[in-house]
Amino acid sequence: MTQDEQSLKPQQLALTALVESLLFVADEPVEVATLAQALEVDMSAVEAALAELATDGMQRGVRLQRKGQQVQLVTRPEAAVYVEKFLGLETSGRLSQAALETLSIIAYRQPCTRAQIEIVRGVNCDGVLSTLLNKGLIEEVGRLETVGHPFLYGTTFDFLRHFGLKSLDDLPPLEPTQQTPTLVEPEANAAAEAPAPAEPPPTSEPAVAAEVKTEPENQAADQRQSIDADSPIDRQTH
Repeated sequence: MTQDEQSLKPQQLALTALVESLLFVADEPVEVATLAQALEVDMSAVEAALAELATDGMQRGVRLQRKGQQVQLVTRPEAAVYVEKFLGLETSGRLSQAALETLSIIAYRQPCTRAQIEIVRGVNCDGVLSTLLNKGLIEEVGRLETVGHPFLYGTTFDFLRHFGLKSLDDLPPLEPTQQTPTLVEPEANAAAEAPAPAEPPPTSEPAVAAEVKTEPENQAADQRQSIDADSPIDRQTH
């Protein structure tokens, strides 16, 4: 092979760079097995590359997000406000307290049925589940093998993005005797939805003038008050 032919031959990228390239062009989460098949390498090699990507992403604007055997490259949650502004997207409304409580139960107990969620909350959850499904934060992941075969619900990749989690392992640990904690939306979302602070009522001009009165003017005013106070006594003596 001549030197010119060698210069035209594409350079072999490291496996980590190849995995990153495939995830970058993918428009949805990718199975780890699919990456291994496309790159013609073992699953263990892809896992090592993913671990390296996860470490490198801590200092970059994109990071690796994982849910089970599916992985995806996403922008960092801290950049959400700027990304939405750049793309001209409107920020979605914040979740209600009922939605956060229901979503927390699903996140910690998934997969679970509507009846199991309602046992924990003690109220009907049909409307809340419909809202979470429409927002893409939960999905139907199967059916329970029992009478009626009710749907089983689990969280989605959008759930991880919404709460700024790299994986479900980033959820706060739950003690065996502890009740399911309620999730809190990231500060970036709260700041985007927080109402503007009310402006203080305007003060009248005389009040402002009194506050900025100079020291000589204060002394002159005190002298006038002293003269006015002594005047009745002077009139009586004369």
